[in-house]
Amino acid sequence: MAGGDWDSVTTRRNAQFRFACLVLVVLATCRAGALGQEPATSAQDAVDAPAVVVPVTVFAVPRPSQTLMFHNYLYNAFGPYPLATSLLKAGLDQATNSPPEWRQGMSGYTKRLGSDYGTNAVSTTVHYALAETLREDTMYYRCQCTGFFPRVGHALVSTLTSRHLGSRRATFSFSALASPYAGSMTAVFGWYPRRYGAMDALRMGSYSLLSDAGSNVLLEFRPVRVHSWMHRWHFDNRHGAAGSGLDE
Repeated sequence: MAGGDWDSVTTRRNAQFRFACLVLVVLATCRAGALGQEPATSAQDAVDAPAVVVPVTVFAVPRPSQTLMFHNYLYNAFGPYPLATSLLKAGLDQATNSPPEWRQGMSGYTKRLGSDYGTNAVSTTVHYALAETLREDTMYYRCQCTGFFPRVGHALVSTLTSRHLGSRRATFSFSALASPYAGSMTAVFGWYPRRYGAMDALRMGSYSLLSDAGSNVLLEFRPVRVHSWMHRWHFDNRHGAAGSGLDE
């Protein structure tokens, strides 16, 4: 592929990922604002309220313990899931020879595997550290609604929202937004070839953010039998607090 054609494809892909991430941010922000609304408590409030009432999602689950959240951190950072996804992503990077400076063969694959695994570990660590500082609940909770599209919407919006500890309402999650880009920035400026820069880190972070959204969709629709099998073999991180229905 000619250099000009490659630059054109890269620019188009970057624009597509920025647009997709912008849509996620807008959805999360709008949803968070809706979830933060309180129902009218007086006659005057009822008169002033808009005609269309936005339902408030309230989590009926208790606050997760620090032990459970730390267990989830270790699992999401170093468990079998990140290892499996890193093996797969390293294979894709190997097939596309990205980055080309790492070449092919076992040496190149090892570098790509270490890079993908390390990037995920950094992203997860930043996510949980920021969440702990901001008192955000990093657990994923399945939708208490029914229907395919409402559940998909819940999973996508949950990518950028979280429940604050001590609260039962979902709000915008800064840690969920910042962590994918923290991992990609660390990779680009830590061990990637020097020709990579901030724009490449933003593109890689957008990939990770969309991957998180896809993971939430899988969690939302994961069959109970699959969950039970994984829990039996200790492959599951109980990705939900007690009473969420995921551990039963």
